[in-house]
Amino acid sequence: MIDIQQVIDGIRREKMIAILRGLPEDQLLRTAEALYAGGIRFIECTFDHAREDCIEANCRMIARLAGHFGGRMHVGAGTVLTCEEVDATIAAGGEFIISPNADAEVIRYTREKGAVSIPGALTPTEIVGAWKAGAHFVKVFPAGDLGVSYIKSVRAPLKHIPMLAVGGITPEIIPEYLKAGVAGFGVSGPLLPKGALETGNDQAITERARLFVSAAKG
Repeated sequence: MIDIQQVIDGIRREKMIAILRGLPEDQLLRTAEALYAGGIRFIECTFDHAREDCIEANCRMIARLAGHFGGRMHVGAGTVLTCEEVDATIAAGGEFIISPNADAEVIRYTREKGAVSIPGALTPTEIVGAWKAGAHFVKVFPAGDLGVSYIKSVRAPLKHIPMLAVGGITPEIIPEYLKAGVAGFGVSGPLLPKGALETGNDQAITERARLFVSAAKG
């Protein structure tokens, strides 16, 4: 059974979720270990809906990570669009469900199944709708494209809703987002330095992760 409060408290404390999108499976564990060495404690494995084996492939990665880290790392799924994907994620050992959209059915189902719900939203209407449906956090996406001024404006009347900033986040701008009141961040490509995977430069990944973690924790 998922300890929902432990996951929620962990996200609030760690403030950083690493997003693994399109990562070759044979590079999964070494990349995750490099991120862990840099202080990352939450990893999202993203469903690739262009693949015919989308669910099987992603849940295989979730299961490998959950088994490998044995509780040292919290693992969940991203780009979750259906209740079927929620079930598959939880069966594989995932603890949290992240979506690019705010689907009330998926949010409620995630809650019913005992996992942490983190839907994506952009407008105040979407953010409030996701919160009313039962989201534990609302992912504001794409945060980086709109800038911190947008987050400040949205949070002014909605500061009671915990929000994660996702998309275009770098260590340099994290302090401004924290001042704006976000609860945490989701980061994908910027966590993996160009060429690091191809050359096996795990240290570069670890050092990059440390920059993000340090910025997020102030």
